[in-house]
Amino acid sequence: MMLSVEERLREKKAAVEDYMAKALAGQESLLFAAMRYAVLSEGKRFRPLLVLASGESFGVSQEVLLPFACAIEFIHNYSLIHDDLPSMDNDDFRRGQPSCHRAFGENIALLAGDGLLTLAFEIMLQAPTPEAFSRRKLEAIAEVSRQAGPEGMIAGQFLDITLPVEELTEEQMIALMQKKTGALITASVKVGAIMGGASAEEMKAVEEFGRKLGLAFQVRDDILDAAEEGSSRSSVMKPNFVHWAGKERAYQLIRELVGEAVEAMKRIGRLTEEIHFLSFKLLDVAKP
Repeated sequence: MMLSVEERLREKKAAVEDYMAKALAGQESLLFAAMRYAVLSEGKRFRPLLVLASGESFGVSQEVLLPFACAIEFIHNYSLIHDDLPSMDNDDFRRGQPSCHRAFGENIALLAGDGLLTLAFEIMLQAPTPEAFSRRKLEAIAEVSRQAGPEGMIAGQFLDITLPVEELTEEQMIALMQKKTGALITASVKVGAIMGGASAEEMKAVEEFGRKLGLAFQVRDDILDAAEEGSSRSSVMKPNFVHWAGKERAYQLIRELVGEAVEAMKRIGRLTEEIHFLSFKLLDVAKP
């Protein structure tokens, strides 16, 4: 009996959870307790699932992809720990529980984020890949470094805390969203393609898919944040696309972006059921 796409994705998510738990096991220190607290709480695992779905569309096995999928999720969670700190977004809750610094203190939370970031690169470098994948592995790690660094995700976070909300232009808002959220999502899909030996033409389409899906993901988050304003987690006024362009434009944009992202993968014949499902899942928040 064939599994449905939802069942296959649940199995992939379980494999990711198991890999991450093993990577964080064996240390009973307060530092590792904070790292486990931040990572192993309930999460969508959207980015690692994209790594697996993208790589498998290029014929790469889950075994080869899992270290990269989990490393990217570690980087994502490190960024959430730091985002929640009082000096950044000052959020008290994350995924329905006290944020890491509320549970362990700011000093431990800061180090837990640092630990996850560093461990992510250790996991990728030590990934047990076949000899034929050696060059691809280095290219994948370099891509993650670029997208997570000061010209990617960190640049987006910098814009998020420095740009005056009342003075934001459309160009600045899009750049902020593409970097802060889109960069790591772009890395997720590109890593899978790199490990699969994608051609230059295929890589261009995969990057387009990642950029548009990443932007759609942030618009979705902004719609959800705007809906929860009455009980906001944060006391910090942050850039939000819904505030800037209105709900109708946000709903319209997310539908456009998801459609264009999927078309990019269809164009190169890499639109699998998993990629289609993960992409259109973002529209659950949008009006019919």
